[in-house]
Amino acid sequence: MLVRSLLPEVPADNTLTVDGQTLTHAGLYSAAAALAARLTGSGPVAVIAHPTLDTVVAVVAAQHAGVPVVPVPPDSGPAELTHILTDSRATLLLGSTSDPPVPGFETMPIRTDGPPAPATPAAPGDTALILYTSGTTGAPKGAELSSRAIAADLDALAEAWQWTPEDTLAHGLPLYHVHGLVLGVLGALRTGCRLVHTGRPLPARYAAAGATLYFGVPTVWSRMVASPACARALRPARLLVSGSAALPGPVFAGLRALTGHRPVERYGMTETLITVSARADGPRLPGCVGTALAGVETRVVPEPGHAVGELQVRGNTLFNGYAHRGAATQESFSRDGWFRTGDAATIDADGVHRILGRMKSDLIKSGGFRIGAGEVEDALLTHPAVHEVAVLGRPHSDLGEEIVAFVVADRVTADALISHVATTLSNHKRPRQVVFLDALPRNQMGKVQKHRLG
Repeated sequence: MLVRSLLPEVPADNTLTVDGQTLTHAGLYSAAAALAARLTGSGPVAVIAHPTLDTVVAVVAAQHAGVPVVPVPPDSGPAELTHILTDSRATLLLGSTSDPPVPGFETMPIRTDGPPAPATPAAPGDTALILYTSGTTGAPKGAELSSRAIAADLDALAEAWQWTPEDTLAHGLPLYHVHGLVLGVLGALRTGCRLVHTGRPLPARYAAAGATLYFGVPTVWSRMVASPACARALRPARLLVSGSAALPGPVFAGLRALTGHRPVERYGMTETLITVSARADGPRLPGCVGTALAGVETRVVPEPGHAVGELQVRGNTLFNGYAHRGAATQESFSRDGWFRTGDAATIDADGVHRILGRMKSDLIKSGGFRIGAGEVEDALLTHPAVHEVAVLGRPHSDLGEEIVAFVVADRVTADALISHVATTLSNHKRPRQVVFLDALPRNQMGKVQKHRLG
């Protein structure tokens, strides 16, 4: 059976297009089997994950050969690339001849001109992918994901989103993260739907894809809203999905006005895959990420006297652990076996989750109140002069922490923005300081890197 029961043994009668190049599902399986003959018996295989069909072939080939695959960002700096390769203990590095050399590692070109290899049996619980975290709190860690966890997650999402072989999925997300690779490629293969990967997530390319299902991150959707003609081209779609960071309220409203769709928001982490999502047949509310998926349990562990607390999850989508980091794996779980996400959240009586941000940087403790940075950010974004904003807490001798807003805006004063928040939210939630910037620091998935703000 192909790819440890993760993908159908018989390929769907459909196509995958990546940046203009197309293969049928059957053609992909055949190419992967040929490449797998060169990988069988190796240890983890790293793949420089360019947005190309070669990357998809390499990922499927490694799974066909029964070895873990380690997707590597193609723009990794030398130190990051060396860390990922050594930490994962990769034995092979697959890439193109144009990729820069890595000292100590030979890059093997992705070739599919040999005889096919038989699929190598492997237990569903074995590690299938090693995906590296963003490393915002230290060196990136490799999250080991099994084919069983990936399959469970994709099946739960297919049920929640009514995702079928009749869909055409379009996105332009990186092929080295959960959103772009697991959901956006393996999800299309598992459901058997057509895939159009746009190479880059540009509004014009999304508009031209003619899809029923679109995946994007908030930066992508913000750019779509800023390109009204492209956004209107998505009206015939069935579902727009947003993830990887909170979707600002004004962007949600803009998508609804231009496309006619309320976007589905979902929540997850590299270590847990997607655990919570709005449903295709359920309510989609701005600022909310829906309910727990089938097979997933969630809970909020609050501090005494407060409804807000850390979101913890357990279920069949969780990772096997961090590669070669037993202590870090153990520390990421509670004593009774729940994964500690580190995110602040609330869950209402209907099971609807609202993510307020990271416990350490986005849950601000000011004057005895617990304030979610995201709530203040959404309030600031309703001001017409504001384009981007990030809110965090700074130590304060009297309040404990004071609210500081880092803002990208046109011709507006700090006092005007502080007053604007005070007319929208409770007075204690207004920023005490506003810092104007030309741009916010972001990673490749569009997430604001708050640790880089002073």
